[in-house]
Amino acid sequence: MKIFDAHCDVLMKTLLEPKIDFIQASSLQVTKAGMVKAGIKVQVFAIYVPEAIHPSMRFEAALTMIELFFERIIKGAGLTFIQQEEDLFSLKNGEIGAVLALEGCDCIEQDLLRLRTLLRLGVRSVGLTWNHANALADGVLEERNGGLTRLGKQAVSLLSERNCWCDVSHLSEAGFWDCLTLHNKIIASHSNCQSIRPHPRNLTDEQIQALIHHGSPIGITFVPEFLTNRPNARISDVIQHVEHICSLGGVKHIGFGSDFDGIDNTVIGLERIESYENLINELLRHYAEEDVQGFLYKNFTNRF
Repeated sequence: MKIFDAHCDVLMKTLLEPKIDFIQASSLQVTKAGMVKAGIKVQVFAIYVPEAIHPSMRFEAALTMIELFFERIIKGAGLTFIQQEEDLFSLKNGEIGAVLALEGCDCIEQDLLRLRTLLRLGVRSVGLTWNHANALADGVLEERNGGLTRLGKQAVSLLSERNCWCDVSHLSEAGFWDCLTLHNKIIASHSNCQSIRPHPRNLTDEQIQALIHHGSPIGITFVPEFLTNRPNARISDVIQHVEHICSLGGVKHIGFGSDFDGIDNTVIGLERIESYENLINELLRHYAEEDVQGFLYKNFTNRF
């Protein structure tokens, strides 16, 4: 089965370890070899600038990750750069698509020209924040739970103008509701269900239902602490979150955003990208093949 994975942090690891081998490095959870084995058809590569990088250097770090994306992922590994719908649906057999996403707009500071530049370089999906506040909005861990600033609203308007995804994973709840009123191409690339596992990064049932009503895909993520409060997360925990979104009417909106290479602890049986096979086998025990194909690929690509 074809797979669309909505989030990984390979670029962050490559920024920190420039000589890492994307083709088959054992220190990466996502590699070209693993993607081929798993049946990955499209992978979203996040530009996440670590907080430890000084604010004055963050935009340069983002540009460096884009350069690494083109040199190591597109040119070096032979993946196909996906910028628009036509690119996605013209992928040939054996080709793997790669999408650029920006995870948090801290690197643009208060300069929308920087965001315009990143979009011009091919960024197709933008999350306004990581976990904390910036000039555009509050993240999920900001206690005041503020919504979008004037600059944040201008940024969402720009995303709408460019027909790009606005990613509400990591965004404060107030910011989430602001985005839904401003843009019709909303996604949650890597978030789970708060009613199953109470955690600030997870979505409430009201948010999930609003995303479903909005026509938005929701990428269930493999971050163990977003799945369960038990020490060891299992594939059955992933299935529990799938089932809950289905119960809310979201069978046509479920996808997956692994967060591989952004996590150290992993789900038992989902340690690397090639482990998707174990998840697929378990999904097919519970759901019709057509629904599983939707979860793995079509629910995200149909809304690209």
